[in-house]
Amino acid sequence: MTYLLRLDCSPRNSDSVSRELADNAEKRLLTLIPSLSTKTRDLATENLPHITNDTIAGFYAPPSGKTEKLKAATALSDELIQELKMADTLLISAPMYNFGVPSSLKAWIDQIVRINKTFAFDGSQFEGLVAVKRSVLVLSYGAQGYAQGGDLSEMDFLEPYLRALMSFLGIEKTHVIRIEGTTGDPDALETAKRQALVDISQLVVEES
Repeated sequence: MTYLLRLDCSPRNSDSVSRELADNAEKRLLTLIPSLSTKTRDLATENLPHITNDTIAGFYAPPSGKTEKLKAATALSDELIQELKMADTLLISAPMYNFGVPSSLKAWIDQIVRINKTFAFDGSQFEGLVAVKRSVLVLSYGAQGYAQGGDLSEMDFLEPYLRALMSFLGIEKTHVIRIEGTTGDPDALETAKRQALVDISQLVVEES
């Protein structure tokens, strides 16, 4: 049985808006695709290691030249890639930190973006090798104005980056649930949450 792979990366627990909305998004997805189970990775608590010189050497080493040291250095990457490629749907919840992705999520990305594993290059073109049917991004922003046309839209390196990454990996369908102003006025935040929940309730997936 295939599954929904959920990645959370906010270090907050009960106070995390991105996690709260992801809970609702997960319920919605499991309602839409009842055959799925959920496999969750809490990147904030797992502390995935950053890639090292040996990791990179292992990524590019031919199978015949892969020493035990290089195999060990890429074992986690192999595990994470296999886990991703077996998923039907990818759900990522992420707050924006300093205009980009949290470092915990970036560590996961650096482990799974790997030539001849999750993408290929023939000398002129790239091809994504991840056949996950869809991704759902639940993104939270502390301030207002990051949406397209907003005063801070040029500083949003979270949604554009993750959208580009999904496309690069070969995940053609990406749905985004956004919420802004999570550190602002509590009443405004509750209004924004209600709208995000409406957006989640209207989420539709197409089976292929």
